[in-house]
Formats: sequence, structure tokens, C-alpha cells
Amino acid sequence: MDMLQDHHEGETVRSQDDRDRHTGTRRRGDVLEADILRAAWDELQAVGYTRLTMEGVAARAKTSKAVIYRRWANRAELILAAMRLRGPILSGEVPNTGSLRSDVLALLRRVEARLQEVGIKTIHGLIAEVISSDSPPALPDRKVAQDTMQVILKHAAERGEVDLDKITPRIMTLPIDLIRYEIIATNQPLSESAIIEIVDDIFLPLVWDGGTD
Repeated sequence: MDMLQDHHEGETVRSQDDRDRHTGTRRRGDVLEADILRAAWDELQAVGYTRLTMEGVAARAKTSKAVIYRRWANRAELILAAMRLRGPILSGEVPNTGSLRSDVLALLRRVEARLQEVGIKTIHGLIAEVISSDSPPALPDRKVAQDTMQVILKHAAERGEVDLDKITPRIMTLPIDLIRYEIIATNQPLSESAIIEIVDDIFLPLVWDGGTD
């Protein structure tokens, strides 16, 4: 059965390649991948993560399922790649407003907005799939969060608000880790009051070394 399926998918790929070659529209490399990722995002918005299939993405991208599987091993890898194409959760200019509190609040609000764009159900679906996979795709890199917070805290240290030597990597990423935990645990969008509580009641008391907001 697997041999028959592989043969059928191979025929599908050749048929699609033949059509593209005949019409002069054959896509390759980065162009093809970008088209597939845009189609994956559009399909995600149309049907949701639980109903999303490689077949549906292939149809929307006007390619074959086998073409997609040659690049992404599973649905989670595909959607994570589509998310990165639209802009990683922590991408963009690092906030530098003039105070640590305002910088961290600005960053967390950006993270929350992007997570909401992706959708709570999608985040839960991705996490469940990653946990159950024998070869899980990489979720957004924790080191990116650490690097971003390190820049924010460096600015704060220059203003005399914190002592970098007293801040561990775990404390450094704590605000972003707590955002993720809240969304996973509650399955609800994070409120503005929750973001302020994370910053004012949890994070700042751990790192504060003086100065004014």
C-alpha cells in the first residue's frame, strides 16, 4: 500500500511539474516555498489548525502534497515556518523607551498581539503536536527571547535601573515565559492587567536596582 501511495504521489508531483512547465509558470526554490507558506497561512485562517491538512494547503498553493512534504515533515513544521515568514514573535526593533518598565511592557504587548494573530487554538495545537512528535519541530527559540531581554536590560543597566551581574538567564526570560504559560494554562487571550501584573508584581521586584520610571 505504501509503495502504491508513493508511486501515486510521485505521479502527482510529475503531473504538477509538467503542467507548470507547459504553462511556463514553474516555481522553484524560494519562490515556491514562499507561495506554499502563504497558502498555509491562508488555509490556517480559513479552516483553523485542527482542520488544516497538507492536501488543503497543496490545493490552495496549486502544488502537490509530496512537494510540501519534501520541505516540511509535518503540519507543525509547515505552520511554524509560515509564522516565521510573517514575522517571528519577537521580531522587530527592541523597545528603548527610556525606562525598563515601559520597555518590557511594550515588548510583552507586541508578543501578545502576535500570539493573538496566530490564534490561541493554533498555539495549543502546535504545542500538543510538538509534545507528541518523535521528532518535534523547534518552537520559537528561547535564546531569541533571552537576547531581546538582554538588550532591554543592558539599556536599563546603563540608566542605573538594574545590575546585570545579578540577573540569571532564567530571570531574564521570565516575562515572556509567563506570557506563554498564561496562554497555555488559561486558553484565553492575555489581558492588559495580566501583562502589567507580570511586569510590576513579578519581574521588576526581581531585577530592580533603583532608579525611577
